[in-house]
Amino acid sequence: MASASPPPLPISNPQTVPSAAAPSSLESHQPPIATPAFRAFINRISETVSNGLSQRRPWSELADRSALSKPESISDAALRIRKNYSYFKVNYLAVATAIVGFSLVTHPFSLAFLLCLLASWLFLYLFRPSDQPIVVLGRTFSDRETLGCLILFSIFVVFLTDVGSVLVSAVMVGVALICAHGAFRAPEDLFLDEQEPAATGFLSFLGGAASSAAPAVIAARG
Repeated sequence: MASASPPPLPISNPQTVPSAAAPSSLESHQPPIATPAFRAFINRISETVSNGLSQRRPWSELADRSALSKPESISDAALRIRKNYSYFKVNYLAVATAIVGFSLVTHPFSLAFLLCLLASWLFLYLFRPSDQPIVVLGRTFSDRETLGCLILFSIFVVFLTDVGSVLVSAVMVGVALICAHGAFRAPEDLFLDEQEPAATGFLSFLGGAASSAAPAVIAARG
């Protein structure tokens, strides 16, 4: 009597496992600028800046020449600066940002160095996935080594090029113009009582932008 043939063995398809893991693998190897974390960071920064600019005062009110008068004393000038700062802080920040931007545009090499520094921090550290190390000439750099190189590069750009002097000069010019306007602009016609609780600082909405964007950075580094 012929012996019974053995039952067929189950055969698994080896291509099914890689196909299931393919989307996550492709997503993890996306360039930093195409990751959802980077897009979320840009969206949150844009929303925060838009919300901050929506709180600005009318520029005609800022440039009202009929409200200009000489302060009676230094203490009166300091009081005017404080009140005008609380009321026009968003406008003042826009003016200071425009001065810094104009200074950088008129110094293209400083602007190029600053953009390279910003791009290095964003794409080589903040939004680079932790499972994708940096490899240069066959050498793999750890996160600590990458951070050290970026710090050294930042010191070089800020202190050993014209970037630091350009930024400091522009900020000083902006602060001088803001203080001059605040000292000579009479704040008697401003409704300051409604604005005092909201005056949390000159860079308050930038701090809000940084805090809202922090989860995106943490997600990218995770």
